[in-house]
Amino acid sequence: MDGLSLSVERGELVGLLGPNGAGKTSTAKILMTVLLPSSGRAEVLGHDVVTEAQRVRRLTGVILGGDAGLYARLSGRDNLLLFADLYGIPYREQKRRIPELLETVGLLGSERKRVETYSRGMKQRLHIARGLLHDPEVVILDEPTNGIDPVGARELRGLVREQLRRGRTILLTTHYMFEADELCDRVAVMRDGRKIAEGTPDSLKKRTDGQVVLTVHVNGVGESHTARLRTLPGVRSVSVSTGAAGQVLDVHSGQDTDVTAAVLAELQGLAILQVLKREPTLEDAYVSLISGGRR
Repeated sequence: MDGLSLSVERGELVGLLGPNGAGKTSTAKILMTVLLPSSGRAEVLGHDVVTEAQRVRRLTGVILGGDAGLYARLSGRDNLLLFADLYGIPYREQKRRIPELLETVGLLGSERKRVETYSRGMKQRLHIARGLLHDPEVVILDEPTNGIDPVGARELRGLVREQLRRGRTILLTTHYMFEADELCDRVAVMRDGRKIAEGTPDSLKKRTDGQVVLTVHVNGVGESHTARLRTLPGVRSVSVSTGAAGQVLDVHSGQDTDVTAAVLAELQGLAILQVLKREPTLEDAYVSLISGGRR
């Protein structure tokens, strides 16, 4: 991190956004007490992550993605019993809390199956139960829905919202802009270890005020096309991504300039599937911030 300054208020959900290598996970690991900060100071609920690491760990729940942190040959219930012992949770409390958590995350009925038989979504649910075992005040979520199918991801986001309603403070790292837009009170955008923007999702969208996005679903767009599109009067930025049915071309322009005809003229001869105009999204604002408007 390079001079990063970030605060999360009690009961707030803040998202960290940025490309791979931006420093999101490193920031989360410092707050988890897994990494030491090279300089400066980091605190969780007023406790220093270096000098009061044990206290920070008692206050913080960590929810990761994938298989790391789970014992595949143990059942889901036995995983929770093992970690409850490591947290020092009394047995009487374990007997009450573990069934409650299994019901909360939707694993009641599957708790005696080995984790190696769980789907990815079920493993993520178990991660959430594990992270909440000791009833932490602060929860750190590191890309919790990465690789999960859309239905499972929606259900997991519902679990996150429920924890927020219960008053927990949450830090979320994610690559999914729609997820950040749906869940976060505030987001911080990072690039190369620095925070380059911070605010509510709506406030970041307003940074693209006066812009209209022309989205063209097309096949065959190359560098020569995008280079010419960037030179058109009124065009502010151009980006190309891959969608389910081919390429998705986004052309940002000012509201006072209709670039539709000029863009379609440059794409003449290509297979155009759909053309539509829309308001900028959080993803549009993010791409503009990360790329400096050059894409």
